Amino acid sequence: MDDDEDLRQKLVPAVERASRILDFVARSKTYPNLSLLARELGIAKSSVHTLCNTLIQLELLIRRPDQTFQLGQHVMRWSNAFTQQSDVATEFASIWDQETELPGATITLSVLDGSEVVYIAARNSEASHSLIDFRAGMRLPAAFTATGKAFLSHMSDAEVRRLYGEGLPEPRTPFSVRSLDALMQELDHTRSQGFSIDNQQLVEGIVCFGASVLNSRNRPIAGVAVSLLAERLSDEDKERIISNVQRIATRLSHRMGADLSADGG
Repeated sequence: MDDDEDLRQKLVPAVERASRILDFVARSKTYPNLSLLARELGIAKSSVHTLCNTLIQLELLIRRPDQTFQLGQHVMRWSNAFTQQSDVATEFASIWDQETELPGATITLSVLDGSEVVYIAARNSEASHSLIDFRAGMRLPAAFTATGKAFLSHMSDAEVRRLYGEGLPEPRTPFSVRSLDALMQELDHTRSQGFSIDNQQLVEGIVCFGASVLNSRNRPIAGVAVSLLAERLSDEDKERIISNVQRIATRLSHRMGADLSADGG
């Protein structure tokens, strides 16, 4: 008997099946129903029904009006807690200061919540602090932020259009993206370039460069960004900052268990 088989025999069946249900719902591009879960996971429909009811009571699943399922809000609490406990922001800032020629830059870490990013950690520089004070708990429109664009770039076009079915939020500056089509073009550039840019879309005078930190399923668990004053940003600085943001985010993703070779990275 190999180690994997031995481990499977030691798992509590109900917990293992519940985990498989949550994983399947998380991976699905559409909302699965009871029959699909039972068929795809090879679990009796009655057992899936009982497990799903329990997961709904625990707020780990939500039953939609059409009797399909989506992940519940309790999962977000766990995701946020994992991100905070892994201390990605502190590690990112430490690596940044050690390996770049621009120590002390404004560093932010955020998670996505609907169409907004929620900042869970930040280190403000004196320069950027005069224009905006990033702080934990701050919520800002994902469409205008570097970390938000990094998150949105991992969604399909259909998911992004569904998210902004009622249109984009009110512009924050004269540079804020104004239309969904323009946002989609930005996300295409983000995907091809491997980094995101908020060029004064959130705060006039501040440019932010962002990238995603991925987990073991190659899904974004956090967005990291570096913010600098636009007037002080030379082309040479820009290239160096982008290179470092990408490299450090990649390193952190590896530490979170991401397999970037699966995406050709």
